[in-house]
Amino acid sequence: MRTAAPITDRRTPRAWPRAFMFGVWIATLGLASTGAAQAAATVEVLETYPAGEEVTLGRNENFYLRLRYDTDHPIGIWARPYSRGQPASAGSNGSYRYSGNGEALGWFFFSGNRGEVDEIRITAGDGSIAGTPLVLTYRVHVMASERQPETEDAPEWVPRLKAADAERQRLASQAYANRPVAPFTSLLLSLFTIVVLVLGVGGLVMPVRAVLRWRGGWRVAAAVPAALMGFVIVRLIVGVAIDPTSHNLWPFEILIVGLLSSIIMVVLTLARRATGAAVTG
Repeated sequence: MRTAAPITDRRTPRAWPRAFMFGVWIATLGLASTGAAQAAATVEVLETYPAGEEVTLGRNENFYLRLRYDTDHPIGIWARPYSRGQPASAGSNGSYRYSGNGEALGWFFFSGNRGEVDEIRITAGDGSIAGTPLVLTYRVHVMASERQPETEDAPEWVPRLKAADAERQRLASQAYANRPVAPFTSLLLSLFTIVVLVLGVGGLVMPVRAVLRWRGGWRVAAAVPAALMGFVIVRLIVGVAIDPTSHNLWPFEILIVGLLSSIIMVVLTLARRATGAAVTG
């Protein structure tokens, strides 16, 4: 007698592929929406200075672009000069953060007053390779020359946008200076300050004390790090008195010279003990 096979629902295993495909479709739709949102930034060139499709720049002269942007998220804008499909030998503008819509300033200059540009590629985004697409290619032929730059006044938008960039730079510097310091960073700064003070004081006191107490060639040897520390300290005082910005990295100068002086004194002290000079004076 033939036994009937158990009845199974063959439709059930097909339910998971449908759910999987639906999930993939939702994820793809979300990625597409995100990409569309990130691609919302637009940039156009309103005018240039010097104006024209064929431009010759004088010595150390900049080529400026008046840009108009429209974006629904913060972006940076970069104008990079190219020649025959390759980056030109020229310096170009950095970028600030732009939001909403308004005007921005792009510019470049030739390195060494020689070179040629046939297009400017304008990118906008977050600064990363993947997140900063090319949004506009502006065709213009710009040549470098050794002639003196034109004395005519620049159009009003050049100084206006320069002033706007200077204000953005000021606000960015202020925000950076006022940023909250993490506890670990604060600890490192405190330790660094202590190390600088210890090495600075020790690098000066140890050789001076040795000069006063040692005799003969040992005294002369100790006078070398003492003179080195004295020279650096006097140099810092005189330099800051003449130009307050001349020694902005003075803690590192003290750190390096103080460390060198301390090492020399440790070596001299061990050498005196090894030779028995520390006993005789």
